Amino acid sequence: MAVTLRAEIAALPPYRQGRAAAAEAFKLSSNENPRPPHPAILAAIAESSLNRYPDGAATALRTRLAERAGVPVDEVHAGAGSVSILAQLVQAAAGPGDEVVYPWRSFEAYPLLVTVAGATSVQVPNLPGGRHDLGAMAAAITDRTRVILVCTPNNPTSTLVTAAEFAAFMAKVPPTVLVVLDEAYFEFVTDPHAVNGFTELQNYANLVVLRTFSKAFGLAGLRIGWAVGPAYILDAARSAAIPLAVTEPAQRAALAALEVEAELREGVDELIERRARVFEGLTAAGWTVPEPHGNFVWFAAGDDTAAVAALLEEDGIIGRVFAGEGIRISIGEEASVDRLLASAARVVQTLPGAVENARLG
Repeated sequence: MAVTLRAEIAALPPYRQGRAAAAEAFKLSSNENPRPPHPAILAAIAESSLNRYPDGAATALRTRLAERAGVPVDEVHAGAGSVSILAQLVQAAAGPGDEVVYPWRSFEAYPLLVTVAGATSVQVPNLPGGRHDLGAMAAAITDRTRVILVCTPNNPTSTLVTAAEFAAFMAKVPPTVLVVLDEAYFEFVTDPHAVNGFTELQNYANLVVLRTFSKAFGLAGLRIGWAVGPAYILDAARSAAIPLAVTEPAQRAALAALEVEAELREGVDELIERRARVFEGLTAAGWTVPEPHGNFVWFAAGDDTAAVAALLEEDGIIGRVFAGEGIRISIGEEASVDRLLASAARVVQTLPGAVENARLG
């Protein structure tokens, strides 16, 4: 006789990590920063006391981040990646009978986190082109809505929310509903019209902003993210957190990364320039892809997704496949650019219908 589990949890597919790549291929499936860690970060990690527990409050790091954001330290929270903080926020605000509204497609962890909390997902389809339909998201709010998730740049479509769009949206959100602005890819945004969560915090008492060290700072393997928002909301998230989840190596690495941020930003600028070349090359080859604002691009290949992914893989390009919808391709090493563009051009010749799907998507 088997152990009785929660049926909704047992039915959930586990989170799938981006596929690994063979030695001769490029792993562009996980939105990782291709640059190796900065020597200062490695040196900081080496000083960790692995036989001792970490500072569970991440005091030094939160103090530094509070200075950066211009807020009191109790309005900053650190977690084992921004997704762990998101899980804590959802659990703190929503439970059985409650609803969490979010765009779809978006970050695939969203439905998992909502279900684990016992709440109900309300998925609002994106607009053609992959942008959030904020009007429809606002219209989806009911008296059961407890949390709304906004992802900008959106993962996996790489589209963004402008400041004007966010203001119009927030004007329709009741102040009792928690809005989480997921800005994991904020450092890759160059559009001057894009929303900046830190600027918006002063305008909305029901807003929490998520950032991470995984992408621009290149610390994905150490799992460390942070949030800024009202202290009482973050206190509730801290109560829902697994104790001591943010390790000392992660805290030390994040502090070191902030010290060498100017150098790390040079790497971000390189990825942004590389992203522009990828976007231009894909467009020239005949693809219609949303203008990318994260460190990735989106192929809306629809029913041809599996076939497109197979052709890309034949050429040594491993992307993140969303069956029947599309493929997310991270901006990787410089050497990956020409191979990706050549492979994408081959797809146009081999599967012209896939290009048409992308245009319609």
